[in-house]
Amino acid sequence: MTKTNPGNFFEDFKVGQVLHHATPRTVSEGDTALYQALFGSRFVLQSSAEVARKAGYATAPVDDLLAFHIVFGKTVPDISLNAVANLGYADCKFLKPVFPGDTLSTASKVVGLKENSNGETGTVYVRSTGRNQTGETVIDYVRWVMVRKRDMAARAPEADVPHLPAIVEPSHLVAPARTSFKGFDTVASGSPHLWEDYAVGEKIDHVDGVTIEEAEHMMATRAYQNTAKVHFNQYTEGKGRFGRRLIYGGHVISLARALSFNGLGNAILIAAINGGRHVAPCFAGDTVFAWSEVLAKSALPKREDIGALRIRTIATKDRVCADFPGAKDKGYEDGVILDLDYWVLMPRR
Repeated sequence: MTKTNPGNFFEDFKVGQVLHHATPRTVSEGDTALYQALFGSRFVLQSSAEVARKAGYATAPVDDLLAFHIVFGKTVPDISLNAVANLGYADCKFLKPVFPGDTLSTASKVVGLKENSNGETGTVYVRSTGRNQTGETVIDYVRWVMVRKRDMAARAPEADVPHLPAIVEPSHLVAPARTSFKGFDTVASGSPHLWEDYAVGEKIDHVDGVTIEEAEHMMATRAYQNTAKVHFNQYTEGKGRFGRRLIYGGHVISLARALSFNGLGNAILIAAINGGRHVAPCFAGDTVFAWSEVLAKSALPKREDIGALRIRTIATKDRVCADFPGAKDKGYEDGVILDLDYWVLMPRR
């Protein structure tokens, strides 16, 4: 009996199957420092324990996307070890803050399957739930991933594609309990613009660009224990379609989020991801730019200190965003690599 794990192929999945993923991970202050070194995020709530304590936290929470990457990374050996590409996300809710010292574990349920027309791959839909050491759900989300078949002749299951909500309704957004952002320190945050200052339809070019280095994305995937072959195995990927390793899509999301600080500096928390598409592959040496549009605004029940903005962030490679490149009649404009629709929480006046 083999003792190694070759990973699951498309025909190994069944709708309703529950997978309990190995290796719970205790988050450390070293993780937060490495995350900042990789992406340069400057949001003050995650950077300053003093600012966090004034808002009612015990200390600074870890970046929402750092928690997401750790939860996501647990799923890879069971779900996407044999993936061709991670295709998208939906109904992702950030429900509890994560702090250094918390231990995160993940379980997933297969909620949909559909073989692709080429007969070589299929799309697997899973709902993954990350919990802390006391069993509280911190993150819950759906993603779908294109997975290789082991046997091209294997009989495909009947297509079963889940119905997913277009957005997380504002009434389902969760602001951190026992906190208050009244009198938020905009000098410390580096931006004077609060929730009231943003208008629906407003577009923001985040101006800056960041070039991805090979060592950075390799370090990131290892830090999150993401074992997908397409990200770390040049011996295999050098013989593949692109001839090189793909950048983990979450790496691009974190870069876009960090770039969005220049224009959305007080968007201190991610409350939900409504949907996301990795439009095109990204490789080391590409320079990532981003722009955002405000799609909606919402007050939160019983909270006058903080409001929600629905943001659409588009990331590009080797293309500046002054002309706001995005979707077109069929597909996307050249250079677009990410289309992310999400809710952020921002202090109010």
